Parts: sequence; structure tokens; C-alpha cells
Amino acid sequence: MARVKNRKIPMRKDVVTGEMAPKKELVRIVRDSEGNVSIDETGKKSGRGAYVSINVDVAKKAKAQHAFEKTFSVTVPDEFYDELIEYVDHKQARKELFENGQ
Repeated sequence: MARVKNRKIPMRKDVVTGEMAPKKELVRIVRDSEGNVSIDETGKKSGRGAYVSINVDVAKKAKAQHAFEKTFSVTVPDEFYDELIEYVDHKQARKELFENGQ
């Protein structure tokens, strides 16, 4: 009888809530060597990474707290946070759609 190997689920810490969560349930934000902060959709961009939940409320809290300015020690424009909220909203809607559709 074949044994099923339990795979280790990579966990990351949400910079807003401080909670650990599976990497798949988070969005990676990256600061590159020039100090630019962006959403890392692939999870493979080079640079310093930080994670935030796929949750609109958490993304809004990140904007209110300027969470990534503290994390990366750079100035992050409000437009980035607005883009993040929009991106997370889209990801959250897709996640709910596919979870309910199966």
C-alpha cells in the first residue's frame, strides 16, 4: 500500500494582523533594490517581501496604518494601497466564487 507523504504547507506572517497563514492565502508585496514597492503576483520577484491577507478589510487596515512604509522603511504612495485594495478585492471574489462553485 502506497503511503501518502504529508506535504509541509509554507506559512507566512501577515504584516497587518501579525497572524501566521498559509502562503497561498496571502498576497506578497515586494520592495526592489531601487526602493519601489509593488504587488508580486507570481511570488517570485526579487527583493524584500512581506505578506498581507487576501481580505479587503486587512488591505484597508494596511493603508490606514501605512503598514508597508513601516515594514520596508520607504515612502509608499496612497495609490499603491488603493491598487492593493482593488487587487485583494478581486482575489477575494475569485476565491469565494471558486470555493462555492465546487
